[in-house]
Amino acid sequence: MPDPNPKSNRRALKPLRKKLRKNLTPAEARLWTYLQGKKLDGRKFRRQHSFGPYILDFFCAAEKLAVELDGQSHDGPIAAKHDAERTAYLAEHGIEVIRFENKTVFEMPEAVLNRIQGHFNKPPEEPEQ
Repeated sequence: MPDPNPKSNRRALKPLRKKLRKNLTPAEARLWTYLQGKKLDGRKFRRQHSFGPYILDFFCAAEKLAVELDGQSHDGPIAAKHDAERTAYLAEHGIEVIRFENKTVFEMPEAVLNRIQGHFNKPPEEPEQ
């Protein structure tokens, strides 16, 4: 049976995804404690999920939401250009990207989680009876 989404989790990137999962940054490890096991509003997140040529820090397929944590490697014009190209590519495929600085995960975890939740599509409200 062919892959329903050939751009998602390409086999060629599997060794790199596995390596990244085993070597999370401290900020990724901290955020993962809040996201793993459907802890955030019952949404399933994946760590180091690839889409096309990119590996996303965290991805919620149900919401088509990527959460990226940015450290010093994202500073500067070259990194900013790469991040913009990456975000544009993902947007073309219906994936929204939200970014946080690593330090924000440690200093304001509630704000990070609230902002992630703010991007969830809410189910329709039950009609009042």
